[in-house]
Amino acid sequence: MKRLINYINKNVLIKVTSLQIASVVTRIIAGLLTSKAIAIFIGAEGLALIGNLRNLVSSLHSIAILGFYKGVVKYISDFKENLTELSKTISTVFYIGFVSTTVLSVLCYFNAEFINDFVFPSYNNYGYIIRIFAIVLPFYALNMFSFSIMNGFLKYKILIVINIIGQILSVSVALLLIYQEELRGALISVVIAESLIFLITLVGIVNRRSLVPLIKTKNVSLDVFKKMSSYSFMALFPTVVLPLITIVIRNHIIENIGYKDAGHWEAMTRISNYYLMLVTSLMALYILPRFSEIDSKEEFKKEVLSIYKSVMPKLALGLFIIYLLRSFIVAVVFSSEFEPVKDLFLWQLLGDLIKVLSLVIAYQLLAKKMFWHYILTEAFLVITIYFTSINFLNMFNDVQGAVLAHFVSYMLYFGIIVIIFRRSLFVTHKVKT
Repeated sequence: MKRLINYINKNVLIKVTSLQIASVVTRIIAGLLTSKAIAIFIGAEGLALIGNLRNLVSSLHSIAILGFYKGVVKYISDFKENLTELSKTISTVFYIGFVSTTVLSVLCYFNAEFINDFVFPSYNNYGYIIRIFAIVLPFYALNMFSFSIMNGFLKYKILIVINIIGQILSVSVALLLIYQEELRGALISVVIAESLIFLITLVGIVNRRSLVPLIKTKNVSLDVFKKMSSYSFMALFPTVVLPLITIVIRNHIIENIGYKDAGHWEAMTRISNYYLMLVTSLMALYILPRFSEIDSKEEFKKEVLSIYKSVMPKLALGLFIIYLLRSFIVAVVFSSEFEPVKDLFLWQLLGDLIKVLSLVIAYQLLAKKMFWHYILTEAFLVITIYFTSINFLNMFNDVQGAVLAHFVSYMLYFGIIVIIFRRSLFVTHKVKT
């Protein structure tokens, strides 16, 4: 644990930690406030619909920017002193992103009723919500494009301020809309929240007007697009497919068990996301850069065991405390209507523990850019979550089946990850002298 803390202090804290922690904590607080407002003014049934829309928005946001974010940050960081390559990178991302976002916006706008039927089962009057989303989607894409440029130029302080102010603006608008319009207001806030942050980002990018002349159609490069395609596909697959599968599972709960049960499952998922967001963000700050510099199987094995020994007991204790306080947590975050959620904690927490155990090793897939291993394991996870969820929900005819499926899916995923890295983890390797 001391080594992890020293590493963060020396190598990560100044550059990234403040940004990540500030952003994550702000998002968690914003999420808690909106969850409470939804519980008071809308209830469990409305939360199920909001959950479906959030998943759809998340998936379409990823498609709009083609999963370019991390690739853009890397190449801008690499070429910030090379104006020719910098221009190619920015121009390629801007124009390809412009085309993809425009096409997606048009498709969403003119297919709003079809999308409505998928996202809002038995509700047919929210097509206008999809149209609002289609209109504001380009602003989200512009915001992420601007963020990637600032991140690539190491403008961390600006990003921290934008993230904090943007989240405060978004949650303020969400609370106001929920108070005035209840479910309709909550749905509108979901589709405009991330796009609203662009209003704040405009202030941050005004000092980078010198980059505008670098955006030229003639500098759009197929080579740049190809280089970023691996980053794109690795980012797109889980961020697009998993939210859509979640909608399918939630719709199954709605149709076969009930809206309130779907809302209770969404509530449990939200609570899980709040603490996992903090845990995984902090771990990624250390693990990804650390695994990237490791070049031997023995060193990888030692690092994994070190993280397990230092972090996992504390995580397990934290999850145990959450389990003991589950009734209090549900009452504080939601309301008495959500009391049945406390019965979902056991399998959700156990699944989350296994999920973190898996992610520690799975970060190596990203660190070493093991493209096909990453895609196949993510596909296995998504397929497993879908089939176990549907089968367990049918078997138990209760939302308990969904959280049990969560645990079983990550147990199987953990097994696959261990099998992939079995030689690194279980075989003793001789140290070269």
